[in-house]
Amino acid sequence: MTPLRQKMMKVMDLQNLAYETKRNYLESVELLARHYKKSPDKITKEMIEDYLLFLKNNKGLAQGSLGVRATGLRFFYEKVIEKPMQINIRIDYRKKKLPVVLTQDEVWKIINAPDNIKHRLLLMTTYSAGLRSGEATKLKPENIDSKRMLIKVTGKGGKERYSLLSKMLLEELREYYKTIQPTTWLFPSSYTKKGIRPLTYQSAYSIYNKARKKAGVKPPSGLHTLRHSFATHLLEAGYDIRRIQVLLGHANLSTTLIYLHVSRRTLSRIPSPLDILEEKHADKGGQTDDPNH
Repeated sequence: MTPLRQKMMKVMDLQNLAYETKRNYLESVELLARHYKKSPDKITKEMIEDYLLFLKNNKGLAQGSLGVRATGLRFFYEKVIEKPMQINIRIDYRKKKLPVVLTQDEVWKIINAPDNIKHRLLLMTTYSAGLRSGEATKLKPENIDSKRMLIKVTGKGGKERYSLLSKMLLEELREYYKTIQPTTWLFPSSYTKKGIRPLTYQSAYSIYNKARKKAGVKPPSGLHTLRHSFATHLLEAGYDIRRIQVLLGHANLSTTLIYLHVSRRTLSRIPSPLDILEEKHADKGGQTDDPNH
């Protein structure tokens, strides 16, 4: 590990950034350095702008992904090597796509696809509680509160919240404890001299995609699709969107409201005003409100 990488990881830890944010920022700097085959502290502002234009025009990188790259590079130069630079690129976030949501049948097939009990429980827990991938992989056995039927989650920025503990999941977890006997992490990755490590993001992503393919589900998205499906399925079941916001750990309601756009069942329950108008006049036997009619 290079001194620059060590320093960047230290600064990100001090800033209390979320696991996914740290991973994205590190990747942004690594890819820039690989592109120019130079140490990132030797790369100029003009080179960075040329690189971002290359990603936009030649690679066709989506606006959201381009924004992540630019933000990661800005963080590195301003916070790590303390060389503030204004990166002159405008990101248009208006083209943001709606999240992919699975049907309940598709979710059922995916969570039951793995033969490995740990893999199955990871998928089941992610959907059951609506967790981000980093939240699911960082769960500890003591986070499972069977008395109150809740799961204690550490979210973005270290913010803690509680989410749902399914009865079915609790029964499966009890069997899982007997088999795996997890100690430090609920879903350990490997046993090393340094101790037990949690599953990595890459491992969790791979587990989901293998299960998705085995289940014959086509949408090629990641583990976060189970979180999107959790929110949408609760909304379609009639649960209040503000309660769903709390379960997801969203700071702003506007973030949760996006699930109204992907919930086809909820939208289909809303009658067209034309049908309301027709029903109103049908009840009056064809009469109108016009006194001169």
